[in-house]
Amino acid sequence: MLRDITIGQFYPVGSPVHRLDPRVKVVAVLVYLISLFIFSSFTGYIVVTLFLASVIIMSRVPFSYIVKGLRPILILLLFTAFFNIFWTRGDIAFQWRFITVTWQGLRKGLFMSMRLIYLIIGSSMLTYTTTPNQLTDAIESLLKPLEALRVPVHDFAMMMSLALRFIPILLDEANRIINAQSARGADFDEGSLWKRMKAMVSILVPLLVSSVRRAYDLAMAMESRCYHGGEGRTKMKPLQYRTVDWTVYGVLVLYFILVVVVTSYIRI
Repeated sequence: MLRDITIGQFYPVGSPVHRLDPRVKVVAVLVYLISLFIFSSFTGYIVVTLFLASVIIMSRVPFSYIVKGLRPILILLLFTAFFNIFWTRGDIAFQWRFITVTWQGLRKGLFMSMRLIYLIIGSSMLTYTTTPNQLTDAIESLLKPLEALRVPVHDFAMMMSLALRFIPILLDEANRIINAQSARGADFDEGSLWKRMKAMVSILVPLLVSSVRRAYDLAMAMESRCYHGGEGRTKMKPLQYRTVDWTVYGVLVLYFILVVVVTSYIRI
């Protein structure tokens, strides 16, 4: 299961989306997420599907790799759909004893499931196509106006970058711990749910100790190199907008206008 988690990992490939300015990609994800929560019709989800499909095609990230990252949220997806289908009142579509399914529940369950899937895929496309360093620079640049309010923008961006950078490291560490415990006779796949949860303690404790040790070593390394935040620091590759980046901004404006039109005038 841990090997299936691809969220937060960078997928190196030379695609037009990878070459975009990271600030453009962050803004694009924000616009996409806003549109995802605004839409409440089938026409709206068709627009979102076409937009997301075009981004996936241009990013050249294999669709199988993206679907692989959805497996860990399958239980959450089924749980969300179950509650929306059976706990939403409305016109009865199916009834058997105490089980009642309504058309409104089916519609809401379908939309909530699609929204959750699209939310994970759209957010993951940002990390698939952007390195942690680029993401740090983009967040710091976009939040720079908040420095006037004494918000520690660089520290916030650095924390997000380190968190994303540690995801694949911790997954590899967890896999090594699982293999070591399995070699000692531990069984994580059989037995009752309570027994498997107790067996997970032998994974979580060493993983927590290893995480704290890595964080301490990283803090000591940064301190020994006189790291003092973003003030006065220069960058090897400063962010610069190109013509294609401004073109994408224009596409995002047109997409948002389409979102407003579909939301306001089309209810199907």
